[in-house]
Amino acid sequence: MAPATKSSKQATKGVKQISEENDLTLNFYRNMIIGAHGTYLLIMSIFYELTSVEILLSVISIIINIGCYSFMSYTTQTKLAPSGQISYSGIDLNIEGGIGEHLKDLIILASGIQLLLILSNYCSLLWTLVPLRLLWVLWVNVVSPWIFAEPPVVTEKSKNKQRKFERKLARSVYRSY
Repeated sequence: MAPATKSSKQATKGVKQISEENDLTLNFYRNMIIGAHGTYLLIMSIFYELTSVEILLSVISIIINIGCYSFMSYTTQTKLAPSGQISYSGIDLNIEGGIGEHLKDLIILASGIQLLLILSNYCSLLWTLVPLRLLWVLWVNVVSPWIFAEPPVVTEKSKNKQRKFERKLARSVYRSY
């Protein structure tokens, strides 16, 4: 019997597995949203008097959480084939670097801020982390690779193409007079 060899290739997930993991992820984040907002409303209504500022901050957090959850739920809707099998599982919410990861981060941040608002309204200043995170993602994924990209390597073939292009350009300029 041959020993098992380690494969460097990562195993791909099946449509059914992606669908099941998406359902578990959606349930987890739904429970997180309900738990955070339920705890906040329960504690604030029993021990404190809700002011208009606290209600506004809570509504903002609820809107963000519901928007993120709804988008995640919409993008993971499964499509069934006529035979009853899953033909499309939607996007994988648990893939690294995907949109699902950013939405999950935003739900965690909004729920955390909601719980911290029990302590002080100044915790709402943590909402400044959202645009900072957006700028960081833009820098890492778009701007930085564009600015610090290696210049193209000039080969003999590309030099010949450049000279040919310059000769062609010179001929067309000469003919236009």
